Amino acid sequence: MSPTPNKPRVLVTRKLPDAVEARLARDYDAILNPEDKLYSSEDLVVATAGCQGLLPCPTDKLTAEAVARLPASLRVIATFSVGYEHIDIEACKRRGIAVGNTPDVLTDATADIALLLMLGAARRAYEGERMVRDGSWGAWGPTKMLGVHMTGKRLGIYGMGRIGQAVAKRARAFDMKIHYHNRSRLSPEREQGAIFHAEAEDMLPHCDFLSINAPSSPATNGFLNAERIRRLPDGAIVVNTSRGPLVDDEALIAALNSGKLAAAGLDVYTGEPAINPGYRPIRNAFLLPHLGSATTETRNAMGFKALDNLDAFFAGRPLPAKVV
Repeated sequence: MSPTPNKPRVLVTRKLPDAVEARLARDYDAILNPEDKLYSSEDLVVATAGCQGLLPCPTDKLTAEAVARLPASLRVIATFSVGYEHIDIEACKRRGIAVGNTPDVLTDATADIALLLMLGAARRAYEGERMVRDGSWGAWGPTKMLGVHMTGKRLGIYGMGRIGQAVAKRARAFDMKIHYHNRSRLSPEREQGAIFHAEAEDMLPHCDFLSINAPSSPATNGFLNAERIRRLPDGAIVVNTSRGPLVDDEALIAALNSGKLAAAGLDVYTGEPAINPGYRPIRNAFLLPHLGSATTETRNAMGFKALDNLDAFFAGRPLPAKVV
């Protein structure tokens, strides 16, 4: 395919929403992926030949080695995601490649999923839904399918950024008492009465529910391990809408099987979609397939934000959502 004159050539690694692809086709010499095939790192390097821009997704692993082999023409990466752990940022710095992401636009959608996970896990939604479908739902009974009441309980939030604060806002509608741990304390206006814990370990005994909302980093990965689970009250419920590596899967599975935890609600996993198989048979695990940002409105907004980064770069302006 020959380049379109006067339009930067951009490789788009996944099938994006129609409205986003229409704008791409209008403004760029865009190499789209209508079959939505997954690129290997090697395929990605080959496919970017002659490209000035790259619009990847979290499924694309831009390791230091891959970044080093990108063509000299490649000058900007606009990832279709808030997180950028799939991109070796230091390698991009060495190459002088600008990187932008898509913050702010998926806060509400992800917070909604966190509340869905809390309610689904607490009220045994997975078990109930299966009973209706497989015909095992019998007569009503006073002690059948008893779950955990969410209203009025204590919610601990690990990571009180935009999404954590949006989770807290929704939880207040259930009269939940908010505790949180963050790298720094919020202002009183943003805390809205939430109780700050400088050490996460001090927060955990106050968590009837724990929502994990911190970004993935060397400092946060492996946060929820066996030792920290022991600090949670017996019968607590854990939800994770952040990234899978923040949770020690074996420790969480053991706590669910032993009854230490009443339930868990998970939307993200280490190695997804090849999740730890120990989760699948657990009846008190409410599992979703990474739906955090999966609304039409949110995915369109993510795509437009990525395109705003590309537009700014090729116009010689600072990226509106610059990583590096």
